[in-house]
Amino acid sequence: MKLQSIDIIILVTYLVSMILIGFYMRNKAKQDKDSYLMGGKKLPWYMLGLSDASDMFDISGTMWMVALCFVYGFKSIWIPWLWPVFNQVFMMMFLSKWLRRSNATTGAEWLKTRFGLTGPGVKGSHIIVIAFALISCLGFLAYGFVGLGKFMQVFIPWELIKDYVPFHVSEKYVPHFYGIVFTLFAMFYSILGGMHSIVLGDAIKYCIMTLACIAIGVIAVQHLKGQTLNVPAGWNDPFFSWELNLDWSKIAADANKKIAEDGFSLFGIFFMMMLLKGVFASLAGPAPNYDMQKVLSTRSPKEASKMTGFVSIILLPIRYSMITGLTVLALLYYNQLYLKGPDGVTDFERILPETINNFLPVGVLGLVLTGLLGAFMGTFSGTLNAAQAYIVNDIYLKYINPDAPTKKIISMNYIVGVVVVIVGVFFGFMANNVNDILQWIVGGLYGGYVAANCLKWYWWRFNANGFFWGMAIGVGAALLMPYVTTGLPLYWWPALFVLSMIGCIAGTYATPATDESVLKSFYKTVRPWGFWKPIHDLVVAEDPTFKANKNFKLDMFNVVLGVIAQLCLTIFPMYLITGMYSPLWITIGILTVIILVLKRTWWNRLED
Repeated sequence: MKLQSIDIIILVTYLVSMILIGFYMRNKAKQDKDSYLMGGKKLPWYMLGLSDASDMFDISGTMWMVALCFVYGFKSIWIPWLWPVFNQVFMMMFLSKWLRRSNATTGAEWLKTRFGLTGPGVKGSHIIVIAFALISCLGFLAYGFVGLGKFMQVFIPWELIKDYVPFHVSEKYVPHFYGIVFTLFAMFYSILGGMHSIVLGDAIKYCIMTLACIAIGVIAVQHLKGQTLNVPAGWNDPFFSWELNLDWSKIAADANKKIAEDGFSLFGIFFMMMLLKGVFASLAGPAPNYDMQKVLSTRSPKEASKMTGFVSIILLPIRYSMITGLTVLALLYYNQLYLKGPDGVTDFERILPETINNFLPVGVLGLVLTGLLGAFMGTFSGTLNAAQAYIVNDIYLKYINPDAPTKKIISMNYIVGVVVVIVGVFFGFMANNVNDILQWIVGGLYGGYVAANCLKWYWWRFNANGFFWGMAIGVGAALLMPYVTTGLPLYWWPALFVLSMIGCIAGTYATPATDESVLKSFYKTVRPWGFWKPIHDLVVAEDPTFKANKNFKLDMFNVVLGVIAQLCLTIFPMYLITGMYSPLWITIGILTVIILVLKRTWWNRLED
């Protein structure tokens, strides 16, 4: 363990400050339900954007991305399309403002603006989206929990503290023990202070992470001077052909095994599947998690768009400075790293903590460790807040105690928060590793989500019954899929999508269309483009001045530019740290042109 006094002081100071923030924000959070869950919808867009970006900068995801960058090199910039990361671009260009116009508190509450309060399938659609939200939130809590434990185990070897623990912990569950300890800190400040605590804590964490990432990038550049990276041919080329063609056999043979296990060897097929799934998933809008909660917490639809656009700008260059810096250090000193897991197999997810522990100086180590621990706490608290919102707002207040006073609502948030954490930790104990959970969430679970949530925006005839059956069949199949098939969960996606789409269409035509008054209200308020002509004609008959949204082509043009810009922001620090200056200047040039165009085609045209 290389932690010195200054590193420990930095870490402890951060943990204590988070507890103090919880106490400080407690009274503000207790004012009412909206203040606790959404900051009273008074927080500025740049603070919410910084908080959202900070929530996405998690330990588990960063460990996964460092492993990807090591094995796949510059081609790893495409793999996060599994989420897909470019859904932020779709939200930035049009979906965030559509979502915010509803003025809802959660995704389940949003459904009443689209399907109304009564009718076939309305209650079922409400319940199924709550179920999906809670399943995905618990999955993300387990995902973060496992990553945190594996991370902390490197810095605090179990041999040094096991004599002070009054009970036996088997080696297999040591990461889970660390996960529980640090989860308690995150649980405390997020439950106590609600959204106010989360946003302020995220801002502090982001400042720490920025300093840490820049320091790692500078250290990597210094170590790389006069040396070359021992990597396979094509490692530093972001472009690819039908096959991946990265051969690690003479350098780190286990990397070839990882490529085979990941199922990415036929990279062309993998990329097309990611792109197909990613476009539909992005058109479906945000999943009901912390991302959606931040959009709904903004002050206006215009600010919702700004907030979402801000996320990629402040997240990607900083995060990839850390990812690339740690990858460079790991490649330079690969033989000095201990990457074997408990089973003796090379675990590339250990690259991040091992590299940090071995090659960062005193002070910087404490800063990085604190920042990554804060990253876990931020992601954890945002996810927990979303789960609390669904249980309290959409179950307790809707079905159990609609007239509950504010004090009772806050108490329920406390109780629900503790229960959700306990269940999330339970699922964490059942998980093998970070990648397994991630692949299931993005490849399987979200595959059952996409069809119904696409149709709700763009097709007037789609109703609550169709939404219920589409989601029920899709999510149900996703839950069963690991037990009936093998292989990369992404490749299940087409089957899940088709099954869900069949449920959507059959459910829709089995019952009458949604009430016209609800559809007209939704169309006039949200103003989506898509297949809305019958409703548009009804609205124009009542209000001849109403103008349809004809921005489909412009929005898609902006999306294409935005995705390219997002890739430029990702690869910019990779070129910078590895000293590839020719492609770096080309990247900067492309990014500059796109910014100037989007200033005219997006920023200047923002509206509420």
